[in-house]
Amino acid sequence: MNPSNVENQIIGQLVQAASRMLFEEVRFDTTQVTSLDWNSYPILRFADCPAVTPVIVQRLEEAPSGAGEEVMAATAAAIANAFFDATGKRMGIFPFTPERVLGVLAG
Repeated sequence: MNPSNVENQIIGQLVQAASRMLFEEVRFDTTQVTSLDWNSYPILRFADCPAVTPVIVQRLEEAPSGAGEEVMAATAAAIANAFFDATGKRMGIFPFTPERVLGVLAG
């Protein structure tokens, strides 16, 4: 395995998970999906991407089991727990849109 490829997988998965937690949402009306184009689909943009320093823990006695997949759950938990630590409130749904955050803080 190429360590640079693994680092890139970690960075990419972290950015994708942050985007899903903070922005991404497929929208529906009563009969169909209404999110039909990439221009209006909310997503983390390059200017908003966090700086990421990947750390590879090598376990040479174990077979590889993935490169970036494990990062998604940890990223989602870190964002949700940071919100809780800052506010004392839990978000029950994502993405954490401004409207949803304000609703949880008000309620």
